[in-house]
Amino acid sequence: MPEMNRTSPVLPSASPSFTKDPRPENVPAADSPTLCPGPPDDSRPETRRAVSTVRAADIRALLGALAAALGLTVVLFTRIAPFDAPLGFVVVAYLFFVGLYAVLVSFNENRMAVRDRVAAVITHSLAVLVVGALAFVVVYTLWRGRAALPYLNFFTEDMSLTGPVQPLSSGGMLHAIAGTVEQMAIALTFTVPLGLACAVFLNEVPGGYSRFVRTIVEAMTALPSIVSGLFVYATAILILGLDKSGLAASLAIGVMMLPIIIRASDVVIRLVPGSLREASLALGASQWRTVWTVTLPTARSGLTTAVILGTARGIGETSPVLLTAGFTSDMNLNPLSGPQVSLPLATFELVRSPQPAFIARGFGAAALLMGLVLLLFVVARIVGGRGPGELTRRQTHRRVLASRKDAERMSGRNRTAPGADGFAAPPAGPPDRGTGTPPDH
Repeated sequence: MPEMNRTSPVLPSASPSFTKDPRPENVPAADSPTLCPGPPDDSRPETRRAVSTVRAADIRALLGALAAALGLTVVLFTRIAPFDAPLGFVVVAYLFFVGLYAVLVSFNENRMAVRDRVAAVITHSLAVLVVGALAFVVVYTLWRGRAALPYLNFFTEDMSLTGPVQPLSSGGMLHAIAGTVEQMAIALTFTVPLGLACAVFLNEVPGGYSRFVRTIVEAMTALPSIVSGLFVYATAILILGLDKSGLAASLAIGVMMLPIIIRASDVVIRLVPGSLREASLALGASQWRTVWTVTLPTARSGLTTAVILGTARGIGETSPVLLTAGFTSDMNLNPLSGPQVSLPLATFELVRSPQPAFIARGFGAAALLMGLVLLLFVVARIVGGRGPGELTRRQTHRRVLASRKDAERMSGRNRTAPGADGFAAPPAGPPDRGTGTPPDH
């Protein structure tokens, strides 16, 4: 019997013990791979995956905890404990709400998820509390000043001819508006150059002295406003003999604005990429030339925001002005002599009066001051919304037009220049008189 080749494949024997697969021929086995899968079945609707973090169970738990907390607090305050304070009612209801919400969430989630949900609820509730307090201040001020704001004379007249019993149709806050504008203009005149120069010094001249100056600036940022007023009152008025005037008030306001401008400008200048400075220095520019032409233009929008934020801080200060400006009902446009009133000081003095008309004028002045501060913050937000070196649409459009003009000028120069086709121009010389043909290049 011949020997079987070891490399030949072993074929399955056709033994009758093997039975045929009972499944239909067109149905593949579960463990056999499908070589040519068919197209997917599009008859079923597509199931979209939910990406929202808000679930129905969370909303039900939140509403249930809120309703249960209110019910328990009402029962506690009316049936069990002799409490009647509104603030206590709110605090107790909030504590009940947080505890019940944690219990309801624990029915479906693990311990880590419960901690996360409780922390999220506390964070959002604190945010709602801050926004609610701000809205209450704004609405209350506008509501109390609604009687004086509709009158046009409130913006065009002063209080020199208006007595305590005069109606709201007489007198206004023009003298306070003019005083506020003059005092802020004088304060900005010396705080902006000093603030920007100090910020540049802190960034461009490292060392022990700059660290000491930065520490002083950070400490002055939290300086109480009354301290700046006392400082100017003691030095400028008592020692130097300066009268209570708009100039003294401007000095006190400038002391409050200066650390804000320095600190904000310092942070903005730090954001300027170091590669821009290095590129300027590599081209041979000096350090101060680099600051003037590279660093400050790049951080221009941030520096503008810093100045506006400092202005918004100084425009609403009352304590420094109370000690240094004096109070008057007349229009005084001379900041060097005589008392000069501003909007914060007018608000402080008018709301102390027992007369309803004066109180309404005081709240109207407060609403006007609040509008000015809000306008400044909106301007700061618009100006500071761009990053360092980012151009506006108008500036980008001008740059595009300038680039097109440069490209057209360079293309015209290339067309008129000799050898513009990429080959060298032929050397100047006498033509070839033998053949009458130009020489080969």
